[in-house]
Amino acid sequence: MLNKIKWLGHDTFLIDYEGKYIYIDPFNITAEMPEADYIFVTHSHYDHFSKDDIKKIEKENTVIIAPYDVINQIRNHKTVVAKIGEEIELKDFKFKTVPAYNIDKYFHPKANKWVGYILNIAGVKVYHSGDTDRIPEMQDMNVDIALLPVSGTYVMTAEEAAEAALDIKPDVAIPMHYGSIIGSKSDAERFAELLKDKIQVKIFDIGL
Repeated sequence: MLNKIKWLGHDTFLIDYEGKYIYIDPFNITAEMPEADYIFVTHSHYDHFSKDDIKKIEKENTVIIAPYDVINQIRNHKTVVAKIGEEIELKDFKFKTVPAYNIDKYFHPKANKWVGYILNIAGVKVYHSGDTDRIPEMQDMNVDIALLPVSGTYVMTAEEAAEAALDIKPDVAIPMHYGSIIGSKSDAERFAELLKDKIQVKIFDIGL
């Protein structure tokens, strides 16, 4: 599955599953990209819910999955409201919606019911955490690949993300949320260093 995942910068990922294109939090898309079959949005901040970027990749039958405060701003689209704790089977794969929130900051309040997603694609569970801190719910997750923010300020630091990865125990952890608005590759490298000989870490180059 790793070779089917592309990091497009910040929190944006593209998963190519048997010719179906799944985007998560599309933002600042500059290259010509394939049209989306599914778009997952974790929350309503502009760098995760970007109408301009959605327009670049949407097609007539694109399905958008997002929390209610995002869905409420979308018109003339096929939509699915993401509710925490729900497991939903789409035509091509399944997903579960999980919480994403800050514990010691105010940027992503738990009360907003913003989310992360666990996508179950051909039996491989890919967790995109959204913008979050290290939260207790992570200890109950059973996933193969975890996409975790590492830049600090609005989300976890590299050190906190490493602890979260140890809670989750995925086969592979992929750092994100750096190199755009805040954070740098050094945060990703620090994350990898902390998990050396514990959890495999994959640091992506943008778009490759």
